[in-house]
Order: sequence, then structure tokens, then C-alpha cells
Amino acid sequence: MSIGLIALLDDVAGLAKVAAASLDDVAAHAAKAGAKAAGVVIDDAAVTPRYVVGFAAERELPIVWRIAMGSIKNKLIFLLPAALLLSYFAPWVITPLLMLGGAYLCYEGTEKVYEALFPHAAHGHEAQIGAAPEDPAAFENAKVAGAIKTDFILSAEIMAITLAAIPAEDSLAMKAVVLAAVAIGITVAVYGAVALIVKADDAGVALAKSSTGAGRALGRGLVFGMPYFLKALAVVGTAAMIWVGGGIIVHGLEEYGFDTLGHGIHDAAVAVADALVVAHGFVEWMVAAALSGVVGLLVGAAIIPLTEHVIAPIWHAVRGKKASAAAH
Repeated sequence: MSIGLIALLDDVAGLAKVAAASLDDVAAHAAKAGAKAAGVVIDDAAVTPRYVVGFAAERELPIVWRIAMGSIKNKLIFLLPAALLLSYFAPWVITPLLMLGGAYLCYEGTEKVYEALFPHAAHGHEAQIGAAPEDPAAFENAKVAGAIKTDFILSAEIMAITLAAIPAEDSLAMKAVVLAAVAIGITVAVYGAVALIVKADDAGVALAKSSTGAGRALGRGLVFGMPYFLKALAVVGTAAMIWVGGGIIVHGLEEYGFDTLGHGIHDAAVAVADALVVAHGFVEWMVAAALSGVVGLLVGAAIIPLTEHVIAPIWHAVRGKKASAAAH
């Protein structure tokens, strides 16, 4: 009896060691993948607050929560199984799908630039594609839906980077667990940061009413500075959509052997960084992002008239036929 118990305990200890080793592997792979995806994660955190700006204070956190839940659904329900299945059965599909997503980001970001430079024409474009509901609830729903669509593209890039960082010899189960760990961790980090950002002015008001001089000064600083910070973040978020989208397209072209553009951007970034000497890595990244942004702007500028004159009319015609069929 005692020998059987000792053997059982030995087996349990062995299983515990295997489980601990597996958890270590998951943590190591997730940390590595998270580091590689850091750039896209930062872009995601910069993009999201612009979807919350302009709403009443009591709606800010519910909107962030809705977008966060949509992000989790994007990653765990749609992208995780799709990434595993496509990587196994049709890896050749991943690059063109990412490029289509990149083109969508270019379009979304360039549309914001278009609206800032040519507001009258941009409003006409939105009216043509039916993108500006006036009802407050419908407007909020449209904003949330737009944020979740954008998150889907950025999440797809994150999941693709994560999958590429996992050793090919790892089991399907290990890959699934690592993808899920990265998906949950990144979503919590991004939308936790977004919630803190959008509610910082409320925290400032509370601090400004505190009894300590330092607290009041910090609170007034937050109340005064957050509107400007949010405006700046909206600009950065728009730029992030454009340079990430442009970067995805450039990288996709490289995958198909069209690497002249990618090499040109890299060589120009290195040349500028070498010339300035100071902050070499940061300067190289900035120049590469700026040039990828130029590509993104050109792609987005081409898609705007295509959307208005081709895609939107076809979409409205299809919806009209569906509505007519439903009515009969």
C-alpha cells in the first residue's frame, strides 16, 4: 500500500514538472511574441482612444468595454482558429489577407486626413457611402463597430507575428495556448491603458478637489492637459493606421519577391540614422515609419474614390436587393 502511494506521488511529481515546464514554455514564447508585436500593440493603444473622444463621460468606459470585448472575440473566436487552420492547410492565404487588412487601415487613416484637409468633400464622401448616422445610439454603435473592425486588422497582425515567433516544431495545442495567452494579455494591457487615458481628466477633477497642494496642482494639470493630449493621440492614432497599413503592404510585397520598395525604405532609414548618429535606432524607426506612411497615404488615396464610386454603390445595391427580398 505504501509503495503504491509512493509510486503515485512520484507520478504526480513527474506530471507537475511536465506541467511547469510547459507553462515556462508558454510564458517564454508569449513574452518573445509580445516583444515582437510591441510596435503594433502601441499603435493599437494609440488608435483606440479616438473612437471614444466626443462622447459623454458616462459613456466612455462602457464604450471601451464594448470594444475590448469585441477585441477578445476577434482574437479568440475568429483569429486564433483561423491562424492555426490557415498556417496548417493554406499558409499562402495569410499574406494576401493581411495585405487586404493593411489596405483597409490605409483607407481609414487617409479618410481622416482627407476629412481634416477637405471637410466639405469628406462629408460628401461619407454621405455617399452612408457612414454617418445622426441618431446618438446608432452613432455610438457605428463608432464601436468601426473600432472593432480596425482592431480586427491590428489583432490579425499581432496574431500573425505571434504565430511566426512560435517554433514550428511545437504542437498545435502549444501554439493555441501561446496565441490565447498573447491575445488576452495584449487586450488587457491595451484597453486597460485606453481606459486610464480616457478617464484621466475625471481623475484630475477629483485630485483638484483634494486637500493637498501637490494633488491639486497635479489634478489641474491633468484637467488642462488631457484635451490636448487626446487631440495629439488622435493624430498619432491616425498616423499609426496609415504607417502600419503601409508597412503591412510593403512587407507583403516583399513576401512575393517585390522587395525594391522595402529595401529602399530600409536603406533610406539607415542612411538618415547614420547621418544623424544620435538615437540611431529611434531615427531609423521614425524614417521607416514615415516612408511606410507615404505608401499608406498613396494606397488610401487610391481607395477613397474606389470606395465611393464602385464599392459603396455595389454594396448598397446588394443590401437593397436583400431588403426587397425580405419585404416580399
